[in-house]
Amino acid sequence: MRVLYKATEKSRRIFEALSGRRGSAKARVCEYNLEKGMTVIMRRVIWIVLDSVGMGELPDADKYGDAGSNTLGNIAKLRPMALVNMRKLGLGNIDGMKNIEPVKAPIGCYGRLAEISQGKDTTTGHWEMVGVVSENPAPTYPDGFPKEVIDAFCKAAKVDGVLANCVASGTEIIKRLGEEHMRTGKPIVYTSADSVFQIAAHEEVIPVPRLYEICEAAREILTGEHAVGRVIARPFVGKNAADFTRTSNRRDFSLVPPKYNLLTRLTEAGVPVYAVGKIEDIFCGEGIIEAVHTKDNNDGIDKTLEYMDKAESGLIFTNLVETDMVYGHRNDVEGYASCVEAFDARLPEIMDRLKSEDILIITADHGCDPTTESTDHSREYVPVLYYGRPLKENVNLRTGKTFANIGQTVGKYLGLKKGIPAGRSCLTRILR
Repeated sequence: MRVLYKATEKSRRIFEALSGRRGSAKARVCEYNLEKGMTVIMRRVIWIVLDSVGMGELPDADKYGDAGSNTLGNIAKLRPMALVNMRKLGLGNIDGMKNIEPVKAPIGCYGRLAEISQGKDTTTGHWEMVGVVSENPAPTYPDGFPKEVIDAFCKAAKVDGVLANCVASGTEIIKRLGEEHMRTGKPIVYTSADSVFQIAAHEEVIPVPRLYEICEAAREILTGEHAVGRVIARPFVGKNAADFTRTSNRRDFSLVPPKYNLLTRLTEAGVPVYAVGKIEDIFCGEGIIEAVHTKDNNDGIDKTLEYMDKAESGLIFTNLVETDMVYGHRNDVEGYASCVEAFDARLPEIMDRLKSEDILIITADHGCDPTTESTDHSREYVPVLYYGRPLKENVNLRTGKTFANIGQTVGKYLGLKKGIPAGRSCLTRILR
């Protein structure tokens, strides 16, 4: 767990007031309010992103090669899922949901959201949620990166060349080139249909700290027309191609989001933001007070519960990545279904930990339909579920125009006076 002070000096002072050494949390907030004349609302939002759990093609999906994609619906058609708890919240009642049974009286508020940004990857989806709409698509490289990019990367990272430089599946590329990488020491550079510059390296050949340095060097040179959404460290272990396995030491190095995003505005208003999983990487630590990385979804749920036990107020923002990284990109239908079921089975632990003023939000950032030939992300609607004692039950939110509706709703509930540039809050529709 790391304490971050990257948002602003103002955020740092606010967090110190909220987590100081004297008295109770509420007393510390009162002290800070008296000194600064600010109001900090003692409410919490627990916001969980189930990575890639989309629910049907968007109207423009064909432009992205994703016609017919429906991550949840297509999986459920082939392999019915026992999603008892999310169904209680209204998952099967969402407009357009396929192959997941509705319930008669959902206890949550439910709907689906469209994406207005140009793209279908992690950064684009998460950024739109917090109010940053990407009007221009980030660069992609279906033929690999141009020579000038690779040359600049090798110079900045101080490496003697690279392997691959092509579009590839992460698991397949280490099987194909992992042994050559071990002989030569050259990093494996590859991309996908998304705007990513991925660097794979064996942990005994290029130690993880050095791999992160190499990724940071790549991030620094990938600017302007080559400003990819993410540089991703992809460490792996194993003795040969037969047993190479990627490790949990993956890290994402994203572009820095604009300052008007929800996370920065929250911390500058005195509302702490805690990040679980790769949330810190997606936002380059901006607007985040404290962050923890995770090994897998169970670890992510555990860390979320730990923050729920200790954080008195603010936003706990969690990304659970296994559905996407381990199963979606490998077209593993059974693994994907089991992973969603495993989250659903642990959902009562989170619901039981909610306090009287807490709101739980469950959503996704894009699709990654494992039933299609593609192993890439898919351009899909995402489900959104709201639950908590302050909220009404069985409210159908229909179809929202943008992922940013969530960010606006969170901001309103946590007392932001200045909203984010995109989205429409649904708070008045769901509050009791």
